Amino acid sequence: MSDTDRTPRIDDRDWSRLPLGERIHHLEVEGYVLLPDRLPPDHIAALKNQCTQFETTHVDYSVNQRGKSAIQFAFGPVTELIAYPSTINFLETLCGEVVLMSYDYTRSEPGHPGISLHCDGQPWGSKIFATDYTCPKLLRVLYYLDDLTPEVSPFRVVPRTHLSFHNQANPYLRYEKHPEETMVTCKAGSVLVFNNNVFHGNYENRTDEAREMLGVAYRPTWAGPFAEVEPWPEEKLAAVSPRVREIMSDRNE
Repeated sequence: MSDTDRTPRIDDRDWSRLPLGERIHHLEVEGYVLLPDRLPPDHIAALKNQCTQFETTHVDYSVNQRGKSAIQFAFGPVTELIAYPSTINFLETLCGEVVLMSYDYTRSEPGHPGISLHCDGQPWGSKIFATDYTCPKLLRVLYYLDDLTPEVSPFRVVPRTHLSFHNQANPYLRYEKHPEETMVTCKAGSVLVFNNNVFHGNYENRTDEAREMLGVAYRPTWAGPFAEVEPWPEEKLAAVSPRVREIMSDRNE
């Protein structure tokens, strides 16, 4: 069996034992970190209930991967999650004030084939990612509403790839597999934060249950996009809570 066919390493450590400094170090060096047990069961239930109301569409490569983008003005618990205190406290300790860049919902249904290894950071834009993802520094925050097991679309990542200067780390490339890729599992309510330039994806869903996730992208206030991004509509901003509005500041600043 070749290295590229081997079973990936599972990073199932007890993340709760990592102090703040080690969490920041792991994110900066390895490219990702898991913050376990952040959402209590009642909060998860409220989010899942609101997500059932979304009109979703499937992606071009699979009818079993569905989602809805631009959900920042869904209001209710979904919108309030933008300013979830424990997450924002961690991000602000990491890099200072942050700005919301995008927000989406995804559901990996039974039969989902997985997502190839890719980067969310594309510095000159692309047909896949809008100008929102051209920021020199971007943090993706994934709120898992279901358990991630090895069978239910767990996160996959190639640690430290955001640090490489080699042409194989070109953020416009994609890979079906990598000998150093790692699987990350966790309980529902956990939050995974990763660097936009680390190669990542997810594995297939081999069960009869769906896996739901809310994905939020933030950037430090200094790390604006390379071209103008459409501003938030003022009339909608006026309806969000003060704390959420604070984070939904000018995306072009």
